[in-house]
Order: sequence, then structure tokens, then C-alpha cells
Amino acid sequence: MFVTMTLKIVLLIAAAVGIVGIALGYYLRVLISLGKKGSMEIQIKQMMLDGEEKAKKIISAAETKAVETLKEVRAETKEKEDKLKVTEERVIRKEDVLDKRQADLDKEVENIKVKIAEIKKIKEKVDLLDKEKQTELEKLASLTKDEAKAELFKEVEKQNEEDILVRMQKLEQFGEEKLERKAKDILTTCIQRLGNAVSADVLSTTMTIPSEELKGKIIGKEGRNIKAFERITGVEIIVDDTPGSITISSFDPVRRQVARVALENLILDGRIQPAKIEKIVEKAEQEINKIIKDKGQEAAYECGVINLDPRILQILGRLHFRTSYGQNVLQHSIEMTHIAGMLAEELGANVSVAKAGALLHDLGKAVDHEVQGSHVEIGRRILQKFGASEDIIKAMQAHHEEYPYETIESIIVQVADAISGGRPGARRDSVENYLKRLGDLEAIAKSFKGVEKAYALQAGREIRVFVTPVEVSDLDAKKMAREIALKIEKELKYPGEIRVTVIRETRVLEVAR
Repeated sequence: MFVTMTLKIVLLIAAAVGIVGIALGYYLRVLISLGKKGSMEIQIKQMMLDGEEKAKKIISAAETKAVETLKEVRAETKEKEDKLKVTEERVIRKEDVLDKRQADLDKEVENIKVKIAEIKKIKEKVDLLDKEKQTELEKLASLTKDEAKAELFKEVEKQNEEDILVRMQKLEQFGEEKLERKAKDILTTCIQRLGNAVSADVLSTTMTIPSEELKGKIIGKEGRNIKAFERITGVEIIVDDTPGSITISSFDPVRRQVARVALENLILDGRIQPAKIEKIVEKAEQEINKIIKDKGQEAAYECGVINLDPRILQILGRLHFRTSYGQNVLQHSIEMTHIAGMLAEELGANVSVAKAGALLHDLGKAVDHEVQGSHVEIGRRILQKFGASEDIIKAMQAHHEEYPYETIESIIVQVADAISGGRPGARRDSVENYLKRLGDLEAIAKSFKGVEKAYALQAGREIRVFVTPVEVSDLDAKKMAREIALKIEKELKYPGEIRVTVIRETRVLEVAR
């Protein structure tokens, strides 16, 4: 029990000591805090004093700087005001000068107006005097001004007819020589640049067969095979005594080609009967149509002519099976296109239009046996129907002079046609036609009054006409040459062109005794 009491006393003492310690610590902390607070207040007051002193210094410096800035601004303002005064004085002086000049100009304008009015009055007086003088002269001469002029020109022309003719001949000769030389240079350059030989391609209508026995198979029993073949193909088969050959006759070259291909396939197959013939002909038509399409596209690609309607190319390809004077028309058109393109380059014309016009110039020949009209007119209608350019139509329509030359490209196409068709070896003609054309040429020339002799030369490409000098003057000779050329164009058909030369020779003979 005693121990328990001792522990309690000890605990009470310890608790009292703890409480006292806590109270003492708190008191010490309060004293320290009060000390720090007094120190901070002193520092704040010191900082406030320092700040006020610095503020006074800054305000003083700012006031000094403001005074200096104000002085500078006033100086600059005064300088600008002085400059403005000087400028204003200068502008005032210039305005005074301009006002003075304007017054002088107004005065000059008034003077000019007065002078113009005076000149008009003088001109009216001169015109009146001129009319009076002209009226008086007409009364004295009993002729009007136009009649007098015509009479004077007529008299001068009559007195100087020989000099005028000589001058005309010199000018014409010099101009023709110069133009002909230039034209030859251009054409020679184009032909040299073309540089490819194109042989005439004639589609033969004669087929070679391996044996004579095939003729009987082709004819068939009671002619049923040949009749079926002719009915389906639209051609005529001629089986005669000529050994090893059969002739296919048709006005349509495409039909003739279909018949040739079909007959070749039938001979290879060996079974010739009406049912087989129909199938083989149908197959041959598809093959020929493909060839036509390919040939048209190949021609356009080779010539560089683009943006043509596929239907135009289909018709163009048919020309592969068409010939003119022994010359393949499609090959002739391709050759023409190259020549026309080079001519257009030399002359500065539209190359694409010239080439397209040349390629399509004979388009109507592909169907001229089916449609009425000339091949030029048929070709125009085809191109218009399928939306070809108007420039291309104008370029192709004048190559036979059925239409006027509206563009330089139309002239180029005509020249290219003459070069391609007229070059040596391009076209073939029979001896009978050749001799007949020569005789017709000479007959046309001799039909004119005053013609003494006429000779056809250079394979019918030139006609030389000798006239009687007494009956035909120099002026009449020039007119006669033109009339003969026009009559030849109207009455004859010929490839290329024909040159007409009228010769008038005067001989004076005297004998010295």
C-alpha cells in the first residue's frame, strides 16, 4: 500500500512538472514571437523610408527628362512649321504660274478657233471657185469630168499600147520566174523530205486455182453453187476456158474482195455447197470489215490525224480496196497527207487542217457507186454528218475546183493532189485513152480562130498553140490561152494539170538589091 501511494505521488509530481513545463514553453514562445514582431515592424518602417526616398529621386529625374523632351518637341515643331511655310509659299507661286499659263492657253485656243473659222471660209470660197471653173470647162468642152477622164485614158492607152504591153510582159515574166522558182524550191523540198516510193496498187479480179477440177465444184450441179455464191456476195463469177484462173467481176471493190477471200477459203476447205458458202461468206465479210477498220485507223495514225469520228475512219478504210487510174486511193491519200503537211509547214499554214483535208479529200469515192453525186459532194456530206471541223471541209472540198478556195489549206490540198497524182509512175492509163486525150487536146486548141498549128507535148501535160500574127494580137493571145485552158477544164478529164502555151511570132522579110 505504501508502494502504491508512492507511485501515485510520483505520478502527480510528474504531471505537475509536465504542466509547468508546458506553461513555461508557451510563455517563452510568446516572448520570442513578440520579439520577432517588433523587429519586422522596424524593418518595414525602414523599407518604407527607403522607398519614399527612391520615389522622390525617380520623380525628380522624370521631371528633368520631361522638361528636356518638351524642349526638343517644341524645336521640332518649330522646324516643321518653317518648312510648311516655305512649301506653302512655293505652291502659291506655282499656282500663280499655272493660272498665268492657263490664261495664255485660253487665249491661244480662242485665236486658233478664229483662224479655223477663217480657213473654213477660205476653203468654201476655193471649193466654190473650183466648181465654177469645172462647170465652165464642162460647158466649153461639152464633156463631164468622168467622160473627159475616160477619153483621156483611152487616148493615152491607145498611144502607149506597145509600151504598156512590153511593160506588162516584163512584169509578168519577172513575177512568174520569181514565183515559179520559189514554188519549185518549196515543192522540191517537200518531195525530197517525203522520200518514199509508192507503187501503184491494182486489185486483181483474177484468181488462180490449183486445178481445173475445181471449176466444176465451184459451178456445182446445174450451177447451184455458183448461183448461190453470186446471190450471197453480189458479184459475178466468170468461169471460162482460161486455164488455172477464175474472174470475179463487180463494180463494188469491197464486194469483190469479200468474194475473193470467201472463194479462197472455200477452195482450201474443199467442201463447196450452198450452206457452206453462206457461212464462209459471212466469215469473209467480218474479216474484210476488220481489215477496213484497221486500215482506216492505221492511215490516220500514220498521218498524225487525230480526233476523227470512228465512222469516218471506217469509210476511209474502204479506200484500201479502191483504185483510180491504177493508183490505190488510200495510199494516194496517205502520200498526199505527208506532202500537204510539209507544204503547210513551209508556207506557215495550219498543218493539222491541211493534213486532215488531204487524208479525207477522196472519202466520197468509198461510196460513190452507192450514193448519187460527185465524190467531192459525197465526202462533204459524210464529214458534215459525222461532225468534222468546218476548216477540214473547206480544205478538202476545193481539190477539183468544184468549190472556191476559201483557205490557204484548200490550195495546199489541191497542190498535194496534183503532186501525188502527177508524179511519174503514180497512175496508169491505157494507150487508147492516152491517144484520145492527145487528139482531144489538139482539137480543142484548133477550134479557136487564128490558130495555125497545135501540138500536144509531154504525154499530154502541155499544149503548144501557134497563132497567125495578122489575125491575133498580143492581147488576144493572152485571152486565147486563158479561154483554151477553161475549155480543156470543162470538156476533158485528166490526171494532174495541162499547161497551155500560145506562141505568136512575127517575121519581117526584106531583100537588099
